[in-house]
Amino acid sequence: MPIVARWNGAEIARSDDTVLIEGNHYFPRQDVAAELLTTSATTTVCPWKGIAHYFSIRVNGAVNPDAAWYYPDPKPAAEEIRDRLAFWKGVEVREV
Repeated sequence: MPIVARWNGAEIARSDDTVLIEGNHYFPRQDVAAELLTTSATTTVCPWKGIAHYFSIRVNGAVNPDAAWYYPDPKPAAEEIRDRLAFWKGVEVREV
C-alpha cells in the first residue's frame, strides 16, 4: 500500500518505498513534489543519523516552515535514509 504525505489540500509525496524510522516515513526524493519545497537554512543534529537539513512547504499561498527534513550525508547507521525526506508539523502521512 502506498504511503502519502498531504498538507493544506495538496499531495506532497506518494511512495510504495518508504523507510520507517522512529515513527517517520522517509520518502525517496523522486517521489516528493519538489516544486512545493523551498530550501531552509535550518539544520539540526541527531547523534546517530547526522545533520538534518530542512525544507519549508508552500501550498496555495500558505507556508509550513521547516516541515520536511533530510540527511544529505547520513552517518553509516542511517545510510538507508540518504536521498529521502520525512515530514512533520501538521503534514498528514498515512497509508492509502
